[in-house]
Amino acid sequence: MSVTTDPRRFGGVGRLFGEEGARRLAGAHVAVVGLGGVGSWVVEALVRTSVGRITLIDGDDVALSNTNRQLPAFEGAYGRAKAEVLRERCLLINPDCRIEVKTVFVTPENAVQVIPSDCDWLVDCIDDLKGKAALHAAARGMGVRTVCAGGAGARIDPSRIEVSDLARVKGDPLLGKLRTFLRKEYGFPAGSADGRSTLFGIPAVYSTEPLRQPGADSLEAIGAEPGSRIGFGSFVSVTGSAGLRLAGIVINDIAGAQNTAD
Repeated sequence: MSVTTDPRRFGGVGRLFGEEGARRLAGAHVAVVGLGGVGSWVVEALVRTSVGRITLIDGDDVALSNTNRQLPAFEGAYGRAKAEVLRERCLLINPDCRIEVKTVFVTPENAVQVIPSDCDWLVDCIDDLKGKAALHAAARGMGVRTVCAGGAGARIDPSRIEVSDLARVKGDPLLGKLRTFLRKEYGFPAGSADGRSTLFGIPAVYSTEPLRQPGADSLEAIGAEPGSRIGFGSFVSVTGSAGLRLAGIVINDIAGAQNTAD
């Protein structure tokens, strides 16, 4: 990575992580799959911490309904590919960052082709179960480390966000289904009745907060009939916090960081 930007731009990174940590971050390659309310905040943290190479993977376009939680959702970006909008944003923050864009949705058929074989970490922020499972299985076969996002919608308390190995997550419906699917379809280690299941080696970020169902008053406010299938609401303080927590796992690992003051 060439250094063409003013050194003051990321001087704070070096002062915190040290010269060697900053060097590792500048030489790292991280792929982020799913660039919505969680994934877009992962990307923001990576580029602002001077990660040198980022691959952005998402086949979706920016929609008006994304505005409450997603970084690429703003006037002038609606209808454009999320990955392309975030690429432009990243280069405004760090012109030296090498950004690769893949405007595809992950499926069991293309997972191996989508994952960059030389990335240091892959961050999974998608909610399609089969694609999610295929992503982790393919990455494991390629020797690529992964970190995983659970469901972040329908919650209002960012302090309830936790980190655990995927094998031992409790209370997250999406991650529970993912764990079962990985065991059944891809041969991941079986569970244990005593709660000491063999670890998957996949850090998972999730919320312990119960899902908050849309109330009748909120349905009326948007013109929806009670009982209609409109999906859960979402709050950027929760989705963004989940994304920043995911990024923190990856960044601290790459930089080899530990807080010795504890």
